[in-house]
Amino acid sequence: MSPVLALLDRETWTSLEAAHAARVDVVTAGYLSRRDRGVPHPVEDFLFRYYSVTPSRLRRWHPGPGVRLEGPKALERASWRHYRAAGEVVELDVESFVAARGRAVDFVRRLLEATVSRPARLGCFGLHEWAMVYRAGEGGVRHEQVPLRLGQAGTDEVVERHQIACSHFDAFRFFTPDAVSRNVLQPTREAQVELEQPGCLHAGMDTYKWATKLSPLVPSDLTMDCFDLAMEIRLLDMQASPYDLSGHDVEPVPIETAAGKAAYVERQREFAQRSNVLRRRLLTVLDATR
Repeated sequence: MSPVLALLDRETWTSLEAAHAARVDVVTAGYLSRRDRGVPHPVEDFLFRYYSVTPSRLRRWHPGPGVRLEGPKALERASWRHYRAAGEVVELDVESFVAARGRAVDFVRRLLEATVSRPARLGCFGLHEWAMVYRAGEGGVRHEQVPLRLGQAGTDEVVERHQIACSHFDAFRFFTPDAVSRNVLQPTREAQVELEQPGCLHAGMDTYKWATKLSPLVPSDLTMDCFDLAMEIRLLDMQASPYDLSGHDVEPVPIETAAGKAAYVERQREFAQRSNVLRRRLLTVLDATR
């Protein structure tokens, strides 16, 4: 299934492993510090809480299919799930992975192929976050530690003046009851492959989701590239949201204005292009399972 692409000696692969751990440590330090102090962050904690990937799990380095690791230390990995010893080297056991995760591989491949084949739709303006608090009332706001930038009445007015066109089920499922009927689409889990498109910020963040769901098949450098993009997208997602995040030094992208809409679309277009690059890289990894 997976041809040998590289044979890495102990010095080479342990250096790559250490560089990966250092990369993870940099991007997780803030979250770990806040977690220990019980101080949440409405923007930066999302990737750890929503996607449920712990820093320690993220820190574990995986070379991906077709890479063989030499040395006694590498043999310790033979006991890891979906790894195997091949003489004096250790490699990912692609056959074992496919036997256990074949349905997930097939689903992610279909989803990524469908998404990357479609043009990006850029007119949603991040209104999914507004729909999540539309007419929420007291106690209904998802991020209760931060206020609404325009207040509840102002937030509701923005929703009512715009057409909502959210295509992503995992955003749509958090809409308030009054917002559901305002969406021009009614996404379902079953229709995800039919509706996913690269302009969706949540679909872009989900490149990280699929990379982690397919661990250890996906090389750790690709997983971290997906993480980095997801964190950038998350920032825009919350900048364009109805929340007042000035207390966290987050400047708003006021999508209720023409200038805010233009700024949002410009960054959304860039993210669509960058997320498609990652989707193609993920699909290349999935080719190793055929």
